Amino acid sequence: MPPPSQPTFPPAPISGDLSRTAVGGSCSLPPSNAPAGHCADGSHAAGGSLKLFQNTVQLTRMQTDTDVIIIGAGPAGLTAAQYGARSNLSVLALEQLAPGGQLLLIDTLENYPGIAAGKTGFDLSEDLRRQAESFGAKFLTEQVQALGKEGGIFTVTLANGQTRAAPVVIIATGAKHRTLDIPGEKEFSGRGVSYCATCDGPFFKDKKIFVVGGGDAACDEAQYLSKLSSRVIMIHRRQRFRAQKALAQRVQDNPNIQVRFDTVMKEIKGGGDGPGGGKVTSVVLADTHGGPPYEESADAVFIFTGMIPQTSLVTGAGGLTVETDEAGYIVTDGRMATSVPGLFAAGDVRATPFRQIVTAAGDGAVAAHCAAAYIDSLKGQAY
Repeated sequence: MPPPSQPTFPPAPISGDLSRTAVGGSCSLPPSNAPAGHCADGSHAAGGSLKLFQNTVQLTRMQTDTDVIIIGAGPAGLTAAQYGARSNLSVLALEQLAPGGQLLLIDTLENYPGIAAGKTGFDLSEDLRRQAESFGAKFLTEQVQALGKEGGIFTVTLANGQTRAAPVVIIATGAKHRTLDIPGEKEFSGRGVSYCATCDGPFFKDKKIFVVGGGDAACDEAQYLSKLSSRVIMIHRRQRFRAQKALAQRVQDNPNIQVRFDTVMKEIKGGGDGPGGGKVTSVVLADTHGGPPYEESADAVFIFTGMIPQTSLVTGAGGLTVETDEAGYIVTDGRMATSVPGLFAAGDVRATPFRQIVTAAGDGAVAAHCAAAYIDSLKGQAY
């Protein structure tokens, strides 16, 4: 698969006194009848940079509610809120549910650097929220309906009809796992049902593990789980994997993985006296060619049927469109900048080879840092 194309990014914003400087020279605001690309004193300024200059001056005349709006308050958004506030920016983070995102689904954190075993995802999300608030970040529980941009200012429309405006927006809306939508999947999520082998696999060493899926991710994760257990059973509803041939062959050659094609999972069952009603104990399977369903013991079910990036706000519905890769993830550069000036993306919503809490947090820190630099350049205070 060829690498995603890189977006075309705008020229660097101008620096200096906004009322005087344009593209390396002195330039006051041009009169309304001045030729395009000319300053009031008759000097010429490069078209692209002059346009950015005019947008910047317009920005100073428009009222905004905050410096940065962060959409989404998972690990990426929470970290961006903290770093943005520590950069002395006014930050508003919007989250439709509760701060934490998919962190809230994690029962026990094990592979986040520096976090002692036994801490929950909820605990970490609360720590991140309180930390961001201690630096001045504001949080609002509200769903975002639309995102637009005009004259250098982004406008966020909320579900309650209100709007918020800012010169910078950080998209941290994440990605959702495709689910099987079968009985028991939701009930035992985090208690035997998982969507991340790296996160939860070590809890099931030497246990009986089912893997559902047939793509690259499913095969990769099955390979990883096979290092933890010799009883990995991989089921796929078709007669062959859709993963790359070499990867699929490695799975089929792995003695720790039993592959069952033409098989679907119908139900996940559990029991016991554990928190929330116990854990996974068995699954109900069926052959796609017919025959009665059958039940089989299980300790864990890992589901890898794909991810859905949450990019509806930047795919044209609100008049704003950013560059995405063929899977629908937002393409950024190393600064987390998208193809739209002033719009940054962080976390699972962007095109990245690895999606973890720690990588999302790193994205958020970079996005906030570069957002602060972008705002400084707009103000003529670039360092």
